[in-house]
Amino acid sequence: MLPETLGGLALAAGLLGLCVGSFLNVVIHRLPRMMEREWQAQCAELRGETPSTAEAPLSLSRPRSRCPHCGHPISALENIPLLSYLLILRGKCSGCGQAISPRYPLVELLSGLLSAYAAWHFGPTLQAAGALLLIWALIALSFIDLDTQLLPDSITLPLLWLGLLFNLMRTYADIDGAVIGAMAGYLSLWSIFWLFKLATGKEGMGYGDFKLLAALGAWLGWSMLPVIVLLSSLVGAAAGIALIALARHGRNVPIPFGPYLAAAGIIALFWGQELTRNYLGLLH
Repeated sequence: MLPETLGGLALAAGLLGLCVGSFLNVVIHRLPRMMEREWQAQCAELRGETPSTAEAPLSLSRPRSRCPHCGHPISALENIPLLSYLLILRGKCSGCGQAISPRYPLVELLSGLLSAYAAWHFGPTLQAAGALLLIWALIALSFIDLDTQLLPDSITLPLLWLGLLFNLMRTYADIDGAVIGAMAGYLSLWSIFWLFKLATGKEGMGYGDFKLLAALGAWLGWSMLPVIVLLSSLVGAAAGIALIALARHGRNVPIPFGPYLAAAGIIALFWGQELTRNYLGLLH
């Protein structure tokens, strides 16, 4: 394919990724709150109480986005990915002047860059379309996990089934490898969880991590699981040691593992086969 055409495709995917990144910020902020309200309603129902209706309805589309400090509604002009933050708002709410977290443009930028690279790497193929969906889901899961130490089933489980669906067409792996990858991904971390719990009496990770690795196995096949587990463990261990050394994290404070699994999954998506070949080459 001509570099000019490939570059145009990457540019279009990057712009789409920026827009999707803006929506991912909404998902990251609201989905945990929606889950909390649902849990509270279920608990009230079990106690025989009438769920509270005092709070305004909350969904991914309503109410309109607004400043968390003053409630100023975000206009369309103030919601342009990256540009609004950098040029129009200059990092502050136009209503109250409070600083806006730089994480909002970071999520947009990350989504845009990874989307552009996926289009460049895979070209105009089904692999590129699937990669975009996988990347966007992993970004949302990573930041939700960082905030809440939750990996919502409403993202991980559809992601697992979607991976199997793509691999019915051998997009990233054959369907046998994808099914085995889903099973092995879940059972490997499940086994480690129970061994650690039996040995220490503590829970070393959450069930969401099992489901996320199962989803990555469903997308990339069982052969990518060693790469994903090794990369995520190395990065997670390095990050954990760094946080403890800098006194930003207590030794007993849990560190979310989801972002490291997600980062390793993205690396395996793009370069997993090459990493595996190079590693096997070193053994010989």
